[in-house]
Amino acid sequence: MKIEVILTPAELPALKQRDLRNAVCVVFDVLRATSTFVTALQNGARAVVPVSEIAEALARRQKQPDVLLGGERDGVKIRGPLGGGVDFDLGNSPREYTAEKVRGRTIVSTTTNGTRALRACAGAQTVLAAAFLNLTATVEFIKKLRPTHVVPVCAGTRENTALEDVLAAGALCEMLLAGTGMDEISDSAEMARATHEQAKANLAAAVGRSENARRLLAIPELRDDVPFCLQRDIFPLVARLEPDGAIRVKLQK
Repeated sequence: MKIEVILTPAELPALKQRDLRNAVCVVFDVLRATSTFVTALQNGARAVVPVSEIAEALARRQKQPDVLLGGERDGVKIRGPLGGGVDFDLGNSPREYTAEKVRGRTIVSTTTNGTRALRACAGAQTVLAAAFLNLTATVEFIKKLRPTHVVPVCAGTRENTALEDVLAAGALCEMLLAGTGMDEISDSAEMARATHEQAKANLAAAVGRSENARRLLAIPELRDDVPFCLQRDIFPLVARLEPDGAIRVKLQK
């Protein structure tokens, strides 16, 4: 088994061109898209459909009036003129996605980086959306698949690396390396693993120094998203991107 980590969104165009037919891609956008997606699914959402553009989300709503619209630009919920005169139902805070709001519903979501990372992995054998919230379930699922190639993908911030995504990818690498035959470990995977190893004793402090966390912590209504997203393994689910473009819970056999 080979493992490599995509550390920055600047690598996504090249990733999209690669042959990933034997690879499992695991997308991390810890603050906050993938954390939000797995929270929505845990709370009973039927599916989450990630799209790149606001216009695409609005077009989906026209075809399917019962879908919920979710997402953000610059970290806040899409409203008014930015949403073509439509206020989105939900932002990108996982704490908004309660069972009362999302149970049985399909959510169309557009975010700045998370949806782009997921789309770059479209050619992979399996694409998973993961966060600290469902890390162990994701790792156990990968081990059962026994893929030849695992590619954790850090969604990042704009074109830059996001520390929290690297830490989550590093935790995944560490768990896969434990008791799994890894024939080839890339330098990027070793960098992510070592970064997590150094930070894991006080993960909250490490993440708190990251750009995304500092931005969220400065917004009173969003600051609680940071500790929420750093909770480890509170959701025992695997979130898989299906061929139709929707993320759904992968039922364990």
